[in-house]
Amino acid sequence: MIVLSLFDGISAGHVAFDRSNIQVKKYYASEIDKYAQIISEKNYPDIIRIGDIRNWRDWNIEQPDIIIGGSPCQGFSFAGKRLNLEDPRSRLFFVFRDIVRHYNPKYFLLENVRMDKESENIISREMGIQPTLINSALVSAQNRQRLYWTNINHKKDLFGDMLPGIEQPKDRKIYLKDIIETPGTRILNNNGNWKNKNDKSNCIDANYYKGVDNHAQRTMIKSGRIVGRNPENPKSRKSGLPTKQQLEIRKDGKTNCLTSVQKDNVVCHTKNYIQYDSSGKGHNSQDMRLFFKEKKSNNLNVSHSSIPKLIENETDNEYQWRKLTPIECERLQTIDDDFTNHVSNSQRYKALGNSWTVDVISHILNHISKPEVGK
Repeated sequence: MIVLSLFDGISAGHVAFDRSNIQVKKYYASEIDKYAQIISEKNYPDIIRIGDIRNWRDWNIEQPDIIIGGSPCQGFSFAGKRLNLEDPRSRLFFVFRDIVRHYNPKYFLLENVRMDKESENIISREMGIQPTLINSALVSAQNRQRLYWTNINHKKDLFGDMLPGIEQPKDRKIYLKDIIETPGTRILNNNGNWKNKNDKSNCIDANYYKGVDNHAQRTMIKSGRIVGRNPENPKSRKSGLPTKQQLEIRKDGKTNCLTSVQKDNVVCHTKNYIQYDSSGKGHNSQDMRLFFKEKKSNNLNVSHSSIPKLIENETDNEYQWRKLTPIECERLQTIDDDFTNHVSNSQRYKALGNSWTVDVISHILNHISKPEVGK
């Protein structure tokens, strides 16, 4: 296949084609981030790089069989200002649309975040098909819900309109515990320093991802994020309320969605831990919300040496947490270890946060081989 990849990033699309055993004759990549291009170049030196998508009318390329891309999502994201299609980055979707209409390839694939229904409907109208929502949690340890507009394996209704035909991936039941890098070598000790490579890990059993056992002696590994919340009403998004930085822990064994902001995803370790409900009172409920002491809030830089303190009835308890390593982020995106190790760690985090979950894309591409494709 001849592939045109827009907003190519680190060429996760090429990885997906390889993983689906689809031979790539030529791979044209449009990308402007220099660090993403360095990673891509080191892994795929034969890619044909065609520059900024906004200059597409000057391109001299062969007719592509498929156009793929994940247009910038910041304007659509519920975590952002939600300017939607008024955001200049989000409006690059219309450039993607124009390119698809110009080349009219056999297949197209567009990815973006979950968004408000109005914006979703606009994109669906322009692409001529409804999206398929797939959570990366089915194929990885990461909770990452994304919309995929594609005519791969599409069907037509009685009126000739396209209907999506992508099935959901089978749940592989992969959890954070499955992708952690050598647990015993990257855990903070009680002094706030990394344990050295000769230290033993704590006991790991089949229920490791669920937390401590009944005796509260085993280390818990869970995913969490650092976020400011009003302690009296954590679910409120009303501006102007007093907030405290807090650690919010997932309970499903998965990580949060990988982003370029490192505090959105941290790995949590502890032997004895306290859980707080929305009122801030300590108990052992299932609400995994832990508040930091105010005097510790200025240490909230997700540095390897910081161990936030918790308060329960005026008693301090240590809670150990750290950033995900770059290799762990690669595993969350189902990319080979050290695929991104050609740039600094900060740029690796950014590139991986902006990337695709490869096995989701590969799952979609696998539908190409089905005989009903194109009918």
